[in-house]
Amino acid sequence: MNVGGPAALVAELLSALDGDVHVLTGEVDTGEADYMLLRAPALEVTRIPGLGRAVRPSDDVRALGGLVRQLWRLRPDIVHTHTAKAGVLGRVAAAVVGVPSRVHTFHGHLLHGYFSPMATRGIVATERTLATVTDKMVAVGGSVREELLAARIGRPDQYVVIPPGISLPNPPPDRSAARTALGLPHNGLVVAYVARLTKIKRPDRMIAVAREIPEATFVVAGDGPLQSELRAISPPNVRFLGWRGDVENVYSAADVILLTSDNEGMPVSLIEAALYGVPAVATDAGSTAEVVQDGRTGLIVVPEVGSLVGALRRLLTNTRERREMGLIARHWAEEAFGVQSMAAAHEALYASVKAAPRRRRISRKALE
Repeated sequence: MNVGGPAALVAELLSALDGDVHVLTGEVDTGEADYMLLRAPALEVTRIPGLGRAVRPSDDVRALGGLVRQLWRLRPDIVHTHTAKAGVLGRVAAAVVGVPSRVHTFHGHLLHGYFSPMATRGIVATERTLATVTDKMVAVGGSVREELLAARIGRPDQYVVIPPGISLPNPPPDRSAARTALGLPHNGLVVAYVARLTKIKRPDRMIAVAREIPEATFVVAGDGPLQSELRAISPPNVRFLGWRGDVENVYSAADVILLTSDNEGMPVSLIEAALYGVPAVATDAGSTAEVVQDGRTGLIVVPEVGSLVGALRRLLTNTRERREMGLIARHWAEEAFGVQSMAAAHEALYASVKAAPRRRRISRKALE
């Protein structure tokens, strides 16, 4: 439950679902922020010792044992897993215990830009095996679904596309109050960058863009393994805020949100920004184009610094176009990414898998 799209989706889903729901989660890694501590302190979860992002065989075996014990205790009708590592261990545990129905959500994938070709082949092989013991797989966007199918992970009939649903604090802070809270000048242009500072998000591109547009202030809401390196090379107009429990102030203070990633699932930060009426400049990665309507709610460009600079300058220098895009973005996001519609889609999905369970266990050979 580190700060990011999966944790936000799970928290929103829990607030809207009926029924007896239990959340099993691990601990966040060093350099990550716990979503529950920052944004959902009332969320009740069961911590599984050893469950984390990094691959550590001893911890992974311990986490698998903890998951099996919890599932034996709970005897759930459905196990629904999220994220790569928990998706592997959770579905293995569900198959070992014989949970009737299993669902997994792909918030993105690890097929491009994360690992070596050999490691990627191993990930693909693992996901193909797990697909045989999974009733339904949720993709947060159509592009994510198509890329997984292209890798021959699962069958088309196993997939359901359910976009994230996001809610806002009521009422959201106004621009002046938000800038005061963040220590930003009330006048001047502000570009928001909300992301974990890792290689796949390409924060180096954001730094290069900021260097080309010194008249704007770039606020970075996030942390990660690249933070020290980025601070050392960043120009004076970049401000690092770290992980924020008041991310609503970041969006309210911003004129434009910037995304520079090489790979994405369905970028929740862009949905959140749109709900605040902030247009986006984003690279064409994953399902970004399913959030940002190019030329209408923002601009989508190729993943290259010059293109990002050109698009960002266009919006920053054209106040009328920027505000019109922001207004359209808000209406679009409210319609397309509502929590209730997301919850209803999940309820329908759960009903469908519960009505026709396929009780499969993972074979010993597959486990080996």
